[in-house]
Amino acid sequence: MHILMIEDNAAVGEMMEMFFQKEEWEAAFIQDGKEGLETFLERDSYWDLIILDLNLPSMDGMQICREIRKVSQTVPVIMLTAKDTESDQVIGLEIGADDYVTKPFSPLTLIARIKALHRRAGLTSFPEEEKENEEGKIETKHLSIHSKTREAFLYGKQIEGLTPKEFDLLYAMAQSPKQVFSREQLLSIVWNYDYFGDERTVDAHIKKLRQKIDQNGPQVIQTVWGVGYKFDDTNIEN
Repeated sequence: MHILMIEDNAAVGEMMEMFFQKEEWEAAFIQDGKEGLETFLERDSYWDLIILDLNLPSMDGMQICREIRKVSQTVPVIMLTAKDTESDQVIGLEIGADDYVTKPFSPLTLIARIKALHRRAGLTSFPEEEKENEEGKIETKHLSIHSKTREAFLYGKQIEGLTPKEFDLLYAMAQSPKQVFSREQLLSIVWNYDYFGDERTVDAHIKKLRQKIDQNGPQVIQTVWGVGYKFDDTNIEN
């Protein structure tokens, strides 16, 4: 795995370098925002995952995330934030970050997040984790979604630019059409670990997913007030 970590705290970078080496991952550590973005843009297809601090010299993490998403909608992005910046966490998720980790954090926690996110992005697998089912395909009245190729087609057109988490949310709900999923259930299913974030994480990703679905046709992700969300395309004629 090739990781780009844009973090201005040298001690944090040095600490994580040891853990990445143990996992046999290759990583580049950049302490300046603009330099970090330039490093990504020079070889955007090379990087398998980005770790992005919120507060950086010359360009902040929000700006960098926006620029990354202009180039790649699929590269996983983990944002590092302070504990007292809940609004920044939600904004970060809305502009394209796939996950966030609050500082100070345990290196093992970040490693677990990376593995979960990287696996769910379909880029690699780890020995201790379950293999995907062999079929990996769901078809409903208007949706065809493929876990192996990470592609989703709605109303005969591909849903463009799905991030790893947006794809996983759609896949999870489409497996059980009309079933209502609580935010807690979606956190457990999609994030696939003991997630300590708040439920607005799900809302932020659902919002972005809906925006991309809207480009194809009528909305298939419905809100069930006071409970959560469901996928339902049975009553849609298109």
